[in-house]
Order: sequence, then C-alpha cells, then structure tokens
Amino acid sequence: MPAIREQDLPKGRAAWADWRQAAAAALADAAGAITPDQPDAADAAAPATRPEPAGAAGLPAAVRMAVAPQLPRATMAMAVRYTIAALEHRAPGPGVEVRVAPFAAVKILDGPASDPHNLTPPDVIELKPAVWLRLAAGVTSWAEEREAGHITAVGERDDLSALLPLQRL
Repeated sequence: MPAIREQDLPKGRAAWADWRQAAAAALADAAGAITPDQPDAADAAAPATRPEPAGAAGLPAAVRMAVAPQLPRATMAMAVRYTIAALEHRAPGPGVEVRVAPFAAVKILDGPASDPHNLTPPDVIELKPAVWLRLAAGVTSWAEEREAGHITAVGERDDLSALLPLQRL
C-alpha cells in the first residue's frame, strides 16, 4: 500500500509547503530571539567538523530541534505521507522499514525482505512526525536527532543521512 494515494499528492505537496513555511517562520523567530553572546553549551562542545544543516542560520541544535509547527492533524498527516513517499521514491527496496507513527510507514533500500512469518524487515527506523519533517526539510541532521534520542533504529542500515534532506527550507 502506498504511503499516499495518487489523488492526494496535491494535498500532500501543499501540506509539505505549509509545514516548511511554518518551520521557516519558527526559525526566523528563534534567530531574532538569540543574541551572539548566548552560546549553546552543547553546540560549543560539539566537534567543529559536524556539518550544520542548511536553513539552520547558525542556530543552536537545541533551538532547531524545538521546531515543531502546530498545524492541524490532517495537514501534518499529509506532509508526513508526502515526504515519506518521496523517500520511498528516492530509495526503493524491501530492506529497511521507516515508520513515522501514526501517519505512514514505507520500506526502502536494498536488502533482505521480510519473510512470510515475519512481515517486518530486519532493519526498522521509527521517528515522530516532527522529527521526520525536520530531517526532511534539513532543519536538523540525522546525527543531531539520533544523539538527542529522537530516532529509534534497529539493524545494520540505521542511518538515512545520505538520503536527507529531501528539500531544504
């Protein structure tokens, strides 16, 4: 079953645009609220080699991870379904199941498929909708969300950073 029905693609595209617009506004508000003399302790200790996601505008990771636009549930669901379908299109395959509960789940990447007795592939990644949408938009990085404990991943292929972001803010 596809993550989003063909007839819902325009709604999904619009919902994704709404989420990105709201997230960009939240980042702009956060940027205006932080002065240069307020360093984030966690970011100061972070290695200088870590790439900063585009659209982050130099904001601390903690601030960017707080981006979670409060949109209607139907809009959030469509944005998740649209972006998870884009991920599935980018990296089709049966090897890794990506779950963004309660809205969508897809199987991506090459690898062993599930067997008839166990429908779950050996690699499973679970994310909350806000986390998934931040990653899809490049607001945060896979490493940041993983280090913060926002990603549950089991299996050898538990890093989707090479596939993200889908579209930067």
